[in-house]
Amino acid sequence: MVVCSLACWRCRWLLPLLLGLAIIMGIIALAGRGWLESESEPYVQQASLWESCTRGEEDLNWSCESLMDYGWGRAAAATYLVGFVILVICFALAVIAFSIEILRFNFVRGIGGLLFVVAAFQIIGLVIYPVKFAEEIPLTGDNMFSWAYGFGWASTVVVIGCAFFFCCLPNWEDEVLGNIKPTYYYSSPERAPYLN
Repeated sequence: MVVCSLACWRCRWLLPLLLGLAIIMGIIALAGRGWLESESEPYVQQASLWESCTRGEEDLNWSCESLMDYGWGRAAAATYLVGFVILVICFALAVIAFSIEILRFNFVRGIGGLLFVVAAFQIIGLVIYPVKFAEEIPLTGDNMFSWAYGFGWASTVVVIGCAFFFCCLPNWEDEVLGNIKPTYYYSSPERAPYLN
């Protein structure tokens, strides 16, 4: 059950851990050269968030052009990068929130709201990139949006999931803080004669 997996004081570090995982995937997306790649040999096209590279079928050297020369390239990079910076801030706030003895649940809900902002920025960047890239950059051969682009989406999906949990966590305040007394179930001696 979801309540058992997140709503306990011992499990409070799961959400910051997931945010850390989203940060790692975001770093891979920002640094990776596999946003767009040739689907099969000969590999003649390769692109990152920052540049697009091509080469001839017999050529070993890549010829690269910056995507920052295009307005849409700057927009895609800026929106994804702003989302990533806010994600790092949310991670720091989550570590602080879960480190203090008395958890501030309104503070936690605010982190959830910020995570929705992160998701919005990242989605905007992840949608602008393929649409405008396919329109304005001449593509050679069969190409696919590849592993680094996938890491960008994976980071966004984890952020959206964490945002929901951060926003809903205050609803389970008593369970998280351990303020609920355990319930004991017993039966009468007539129904359980072996207890005598």
